[in-house]
Amino acid sequence: MKIAGLKIITTVALVGALAGCDTSKGVGRFFAGDEVGQAGPDEFGIVPTKPLQLPDDLTALPEPTPGARNLTDPLPEHDAVAALGGRPERLDSTRVGAGEGALLAAAERNGTAPNIRTVLAEEDEKFRDNNGPLLFERLFKVNTYLKTYDKQTLQARRTNELLRRKGVKTPSVSPESDR
Repeated sequence: MKIAGLKIITTVALVGALAGCDTSKGVGRFFAGDEVGQAGPDEFGIVPTKPLQLPDDLTALPEPTPGARNLTDPLPEHDAVAALGGRPERLDSTRVGAGEGALLAAAERNGTAPNIRTVLAEEDEKFRDNNGPLLFERLFKVNTYLKTYDKQTLQARRTNELLRRKGVKTPSVSPESDR
């Protein structure tokens, strides 16, 4: 009885050790820390702040507002809009522009749900509970995101080919990857 238990423990330890050695694909890459979204530091997440400036009148400084933006906070979205010739101040506005009125009217034609984010979060949690990872996927912390949502994934190539066969002009599709 002791020997059988020792064999099982040894086998599990060896499988875990060997799985950790394979960092190219499979279970080993998760032991090596290469899960989806955890492939290392995000070089775009480090944005330098704007230089500090001394105001002309120190008595005319605005009141501090906790949680609000500082004058030196980077605004990459605003900078990108300005670089592309747009008006970055429109990003701060909640007012709907004239060009977007028709789009919003079409999107809201069947009504809207004010708590849609909460409803979607609850439905998604229930879906993930019913379609979650299997025992060994949980044990080895295998990322099952793509497998879980595979049936809900849009099939861009198949749709593009279908539309082209029907004579609809479509944009080009990126080449297939080696995955």
